[in-house]
Amino acid sequence: MDALTLTTAYEILRQPLGEILPKVSAALAPLIPHTDAAELSTHCAHSPFKALGGTELLTSAELTPLLLAGVPGEPWQGLATIGGRAREVVAVKSDATRRGAVLVLVREDGAAPAEAPELAVAQALWNLVTSHFDRFATEAMPGALARSRAAADTRARVIAELSTAHAAALSGVLGVLRSRALDDTTARATATDLAATALIEMRAEQRRDRALAEEPARDAFERLAGELRPMLRHSAVRLDLGAPDSDRSLAADVAHSARAIVRALLLVVLEQDSVRRVHVGWQLTEHELRASVRDDGAGALAPCDLGAGSIRDRLDVLGGRLDMDAVPGWGTTITAVVPLATPEAPVEAAHPLTGLGEREVEVLRHLALGHRNRRIAEELHISESTVKFHVANILNKLGVDSRGEAAALFHAAA
Repeated sequence: MDALTLTTAYEILRQPLGEILPKVSAALAPLIPHTDAAELSTHCAHSPFKALGGTELLTSAELTPLLLAGVPGEPWQGLATIGGRAREVVAVKSDATRRGAVLVLVREDGAAPAEAPELAVAQALWNLVTSHFDRFATEAMPGALARSRAAADTRARVIAELSTAHAAALSGVLGVLRSRALDDTTARATATDLAATALIEMRAEQRRDRALAEEPARDAFERLAGELRPMLRHSAVRLDLGAPDSDRSLAADVAHSARAIVRALLLVVLEQDSVRRVHVGWQLTEHELRASVRDDGAGALAPCDLGAGSIRDRLDVLGGRLDMDAVPGWGTTITAVVPLATPEAPVEAAHPLTGLGEREVEVLRHLALGHRNRRIAEELHISESTVKFHVANILNKLGVDSRGEAAALFHAAA
């Protein structure tokens, strides 16, 4: 292995995690020319899917089959669906992380197959990079762990929200297909129109939500009305809408969450056979948004009927609550109460390990493993006196009296 190769690897690994893919792509471009590159790295809750290049429609779903079918150590090249069409790709999988990671290089149509030596370099570089990823995931400091967990929670909420939106669209399509008032041709045409409209709206909504920080309450409710009407267009259930009588703007996350919650609640309400009429309304007070769904059913809904927690989880994040009033024979009213002000984040105490230097953290890691000074000196290629100096500083900065207490603090932070 020559000095240039080692220098290139060093330059890649010293980059922030978000900048590694462009460096890997640039390093491999002379060996395996490609127009786009993407990775699916399952170690990363914050951003497992990354892509660069001009393939705007490239998705993580298209990389998942390559990750599942790939064989670590055996790069694959051939045709795969990328950006919605068949493209020439090279897929390199590594098992250095717990569930694997795949690097995909998208090539020009008709590109000559890469040779074995070039594929071997790509595999070796990806193995090195993913081993680096795994080390970060395994040895992450408390701050990084907290950010990763928060990002994972956000991703879970987004997935739950998309599932609800999909369910709403499918409910409208199924309502058309089951309707006895429409002939087959009309039903198919209407269902196709509903599905196409739902897809267009979902993509447009993603663009709008990224661009807007606030949204007028009436506009937000009108968007909700447009999402709810298709669900009941060919249903015997009548939908009444009560728009807010306020012109004030809502934070985008409040408006977006309120719509998602109402859609989910409506799906629950419509599962009752006795319902013939549903009223959906928003009311704004000085401090909160009250989004209500009221039906004329049997009044037999119970809190446990509202699902496994996705609605309440979203409200918990916003500092809101869910009120339910069921009157037998008269119906049920479910109200999601969302504060308009951002909940105050708890003050996070500085973690004791944040005051340690990089070398001191390395020494503390060895202390936590029970290593003595001589072993630490050998592992870190420093003298025993330097180890003693670092240990003294560590005990002083952590405010502890023994190596065992310091090790306990490290384990508590992991």
